[in-house]
Amino acid sequence: MNATGNGLFLAVSMLWFTRGLGYSTGRIGLALTLAGLCGVFAAYPAGRAADRYGAKEVLAVLHVLQAAAMAAFAFAGTYPAFVLLACAVTAGSRANAAVRSTLYAHSLPAATRTPALGLLRAVNNAGIGAGAALGAGVAAFGHHGAYQAAILANALTFLLALFPLRSVRATHPVAEKPVTDRPGGSRRPNRSASPGRGPGALGDRPYLAVTALNAIVNMLYVVLEVALPLWLTGYTNAPRPLVGVLLVLNTVLVVTLQVRAGRGATELPAAARAFRLGGLLTALACVTAAAAAHRAPAAASVILLAAVLLLTLGEVTSQAGSWTLGYALAPDHAQGAYQGVFQTGISLTQALGPLAVTTLVLPHGTTGWLALGAVFGGAALALPPTARRAERRRPVPDP
Repeated sequence: MNATGNGLFLAVSMLWFTRGLGYSTGRIGLALTLAGLCGVFAAYPAGRAADRYGAKEVLAVLHVLQAAAMAAFAFAGTYPAFVLLACAVTAGSRANAAVRSTLYAHSLPAATRTPALGLLRAVNNAGIGAGAALGAGVAAFGHHGAYQAAILANALTFLLALFPLRSVRATHPVAEKPVTDRPGGSRRPNRSASPGRGPGALGDRPYLAVTALNAIVNMLYVVLEVALPLWLTGYTNAPRPLVGVLLVLNTVLVVTLQVRAGRGATELPAAARAFRLGGLLTALACVTAAAAAHRAPAAASVILLAAVLLLTLGEVTSQAGSWTLGYALAPDHAQGAYQGVFQTGISLTQALGPLAVTTLVLPHGTTGWLALGAVFGGAALALPPTARRAERRRPVPDP
């Protein structure tokens, strides 16, 4: 339900910002960059709150706040207000992702979690696609009131999603106190011991290393949404309408393949291998995209379609591995904090990724794409040994 609203917003937001509010692309870019940086700092405290108060309860509060911020977007009259609302909306989105991930940990059995997340992701992409189709209809009107109505409709979906959320059954794991023997063989909690062993999410270096590698490979979304469209329109002879075709192809493939990709990545070793394969496919997609330069329109089109196919296969495979890694390497009682850290890494690449690809990749043409592919490939190859180290260092629960 909420994904449909988000797809609607994605389809009309830039039109509203430029035509409705009258801001230049430069001012919009600055606002969205600042908003992305705000989002980096939202996931971890939201995850901590989910550990303390319950993911379901915190998510409900976030939905109300996000609905209010999104509705205000339809009436942003000044640029400072626009920047503040952009920050609020993006921070809410990143906080929502962390808390929603925690809710999955608290409501889905570990044995079926990765396939279930594959199904959820397929449904999410279908919702975004449906919302984008509605947004295309709104854009056809090109009317100030139509844009406002679409943004308000998106705000309403945050509230409507609260109704199915009520029926979700979620546990709220807590850290157990270690136990010590009483005289006579009885056992009692040791009140002086700290609950749950381990350094905590921010001090768990092996987990942070896995988070960093996952964040690097997650930059594939920046490649799909920013780098490839700019590369197609500015550096190749492929027809510009192909941009929309590439995005539709990605959406359809994710909906079709994500559940299947998650079935074999439910255990840590298999998840690490899946992530490695996904990262290497993403690297190969970069090499393929580089070959589209200086080609005839038809050849460039075929090459870019192949690049998106490889990129999407890398996406669904690496995501399946990423879910298992992110949950299985975290203690149950602190899933919120650990998911907050995991989402913070993703937020960082989403905030800085567009700047990186537009300044370090695209201006250097084929060389830039090959260098980006090497980054993806290196992260993919480094993940399995890093995950094994993180597994060995996992806190051992008290008996």
